[in-house]
Amino acid sequence: MTPEALERGTRWLASVGLRPTRQRLSLASLLVGDGQHRHVTAEGLHAATLDACEKVSLATVYNTLRAFSDAGLMQEVTVDGTRSYFDTRVDDHPHFYFEDEGALTDAAKAELSIASLPTPPEGYEVAKVDVVVRLRKKG
Repeated sequence: MTPEALERGTRWLASVGLRPTRQRLSLASLLVGDGQHRHVTAEGLHAATLDACEKVSLATVYNTLRAFSDAGLMQEVTVDGTRSYFDTRVDDHPHFYFEDEGALTDAAKAELSIASLPTPPEGYEVAKVDVVVRLRKKG
């Protein structure tokens, strides 16, 4: 881990008041250390920790991703009922999901137009609209 990556990770955690434990710093540095946004699964982030010679269990990765999401540092994007990605970009924006690769990426927000939403039942309000456009290769 570079000093710059650790510094970015430390600032990211401090921005929401999360205590910078060793595991959190390790994961935060991998997620935001280069200043780029990430779409990760817990398994993929765990593999990245192993590649970086960091010792963080898969259970800790899951728990930390949930803590980061609860703190507002990430958003969880559910692609289907069994697969979740965690996105470091937290503003409202659509995604492309490449079925053949199992990869999630941002889609152009300006190109999405939602004309209207169904009226929610009495006593409820729309909290969020997630848009995931599933893609597969032609042919």
